[in-house]
Amino acid sequence: MIESNGSRDPATTPVIVAARRTAIGRAGGCFRDVGAEFLLAGVIAAVLRDGGVAADQVDEVVAGNAAGPGGNVARVAALTAGLPFSVPAVTVDRQCGAGLEAINQACRLVQAGAAEVVLAGGVESVSTAPWRVRRPSGRTGMPVFYDKARFSPDSVGDPGMGEAAENVARVYGVSRERQDAFAARSHRLAVQAQEEGLFADEITTLGEFGPRVERDECPRPRSSPERLARLRPAFVEGGTVTAGNSCPLNDGAAMVLVTSMERARALGHRRVLAFVDGAAAGVDPNLLGVGAVASTRRLLARQPGVELDRVDVVEFNEAFASQTLACLDLLGIDPDRVNRNGGAIALGHPYGASGAVLVTRVYSQLVRQRSAGEGGTAVAMMATAGGLGVSTLFTVVDDAS
Repeated sequence: MIESNGSRDPATTPVIVAARRTAIGRAGGCFRDVGAEFLLAGVIAAVLRDGGVAADQVDEVVAGNAAGPGGNVARVAALTAGLPFSVPAVTVDRQCGAGLEAINQACRLVQAGAAEVVLAGGVESVSTAPWRVRRPSGRTGMPVFYDKARFSPDSVGDPGMGEAAENVARVYGVSRERQDAFAARSHRLAVQAQEEGLFADEITTLGEFGPRVERDECPRPRSSPERLARLRPAFVEGGTVTAGNSCPLNDGAAMVLVTSMERARALGHRRVLAFVDGAAAGVDPNLLGVGAVASTRRLLARQPGVELDRVDVVEFNEAFASQTLACLDLLGIDPDRVNRNGGAIALGHPYGASGAVLVTRVYSQLVRQRSAGEGGTAVAMMATAGGLGVSTLFTVVDDAS
């Protein structure tokens, strides 16, 4: 078994004992009137129930968010969920990697002995995020609406996400045919997983906090490479990135309960997902889609015994097929080993929540869906705006093994 990096003391070994997510809704779809704090409150309530932890036993809440609503949505969600005033909360913004970064930070808190029970995850409500308006330069000027915050200075380059995906496809030679085939695979696997009920135990409804939604909204049963090939380039004239081989815009939330191995055993959890190590790294913002390569290489440099081709579960956020395939090529990972139940192209990409969705998927595959006594390892990887990557390594710990 891979040992957790740093302390091996059960009192400071971070483990995940519960992981839940909402269904992922299309922007303007099933969660169109549900604010971010209510999406997050619903999953907070679910993981507390699953973990067997009372609200007043939580030491900290760490939640990722990228597009809005600003302020400290983690704190608002914690109070909405009924946590005591005494429980602090912080919102993390590493854009698409925010949810995974939040979990990494929560695990570091436990590892450092600074907390024993931490709620960590992320949320995004594209449907209800406030408009962004730039202040006019003079008293008679008009305000200007804009969609994208700045992630890099003009002197370096700050492309839009679609343009950056085209840059990656061009520089790393990822063809349109490969992108469409990978996107079709994502939908096929996600639809198959839905039909087999593989998402049922990880999806929680919002209860009192919103509508009852039990199924992801975006997987398309009829998606195929042939259908996707008919779509026109979405971002660059003559390009290869289309709406079909890119993720949709989405609403959703995911949350995990992080505690120490010692506390997990006291709560009766015998099979848990242990945090081994996490890393972040940067790349050229013009090629932001390959950020996960840098973070994964940094992670592996600290874990020399880990070989990617022997890791049991690899979850990679599919913002665009072009950047996903480029990263997998650079890391030497067979695409058929990744996202075996589909990825964000099919399921959706609720920015600030997506990293936590990956961890929830890892938890389902290694803890919920494997037999007692059976081990396993996993890597979750994100590439984010501004040329950043976040990667995390997990292993199963089972008292029966």
